[in-house]
Amino acid sequence: MKRFGNILLLLGSLHLISFCQSNKVQNSGIYKLDPDFGNYWYLGKAELASFELEQIRYGEPRNGRAVLIFVTEDFSKSKQVKLDHPPMDKSDVLKVMKLNATRKFFTGIYPYSTMTSVFTPVNLNDHLKTIKLTTSSQEWCGHTFLQVNLDGGKYRIQSNSYFETEGDQEYKVDGVMMEDEIWTRIRLNPNKLPTGNFKMLPGSLFCRFAHSAFKPEAVRATILEIDNLTSVYTLEYPGLERTLKIKFDRSFPYKIQGWEETYPEGGQLMTTKAALKKVVQLDYWNKNKNSDEDLRKEFQVQ
Repeated sequence: MKRFGNILLLLGSLHLISFCQSNKVQNSGIYKLDPDFGNYWYLGKAELASFELEQIRYGEPRNGRAVLIFVTEDFSKSKQVKLDHPPMDKSDVLKVMKLNATRKFFTGIYPYSTMTSVFTPVNLNDHLKTIKLTTSSQEWCGHTFLQVNLDGGKYRIQSNSYFETEGDQEYKVDGVMMEDEIWTRIRLNPNKLPTGNFKMLPGSLFCRFAHSAFKPEAVRATILEIDNLTSVYTLEYPGLERTLKIKFDRSFPYKIQGWEETYPEGGQLMTTKAALKKVVQLDYWNKNKNSDEDLRKEFQVQ
């Protein structure tokens, strides 16, 4: 955690060394998957990555854990759900990279549990946009749920919450890129991450915690090589006073090494941090017996 934090602190002094200064989105064009993509992602296993988490909440850092679960699966283009029997309607099958991102931490006596799910087409040449996003948050006061579906060229949003001003909303926004899909796009091909100044839907969990509207915001994106092996992708939202930095391996399979998220909290800028602990490939859906619980220790999510 400290090493990652020290590296990212240096980025401020290196800020002038960015890959793009224009107002246009760079790095568009043909997507190419690594030759070993199938050998890693089509083995009938998911990649599970556990992280040491320091989550800022109510103006204080909270120790917790985060897990990123990446897996490819067959998705229904028409229903935008996972297909139970893909061979029955091959024309409806869309191969996606799915991310289930979970966080667990305590605020005083009571627990928080969050999950964000992202469904991004593997073939981004034929299907340019992420198909679906959901985010839920549960704590003792109540729970919230956000669902985003691609609908033509726009995103259809459904928001449900125990907060009066946030509950039971339905609306549409322009189909701009979502911050939450950056994580899946890194795993597909980080060389095609957008850079420059453009509009983006901010992280859905940030919007939930900040009670901020989930709508497109101006963002500036840069990417920087910090050593021979890793890069950091940075998103700066001037209107939100928020910066997200994601550290990842530049070589396939482009593993996420950690992230830092700085934003106003408790009257000052504070930073949520996560650092990688362990990565395994596992068919976890088949590991559901009491005898499989030792795998939690191995995976370091106790």
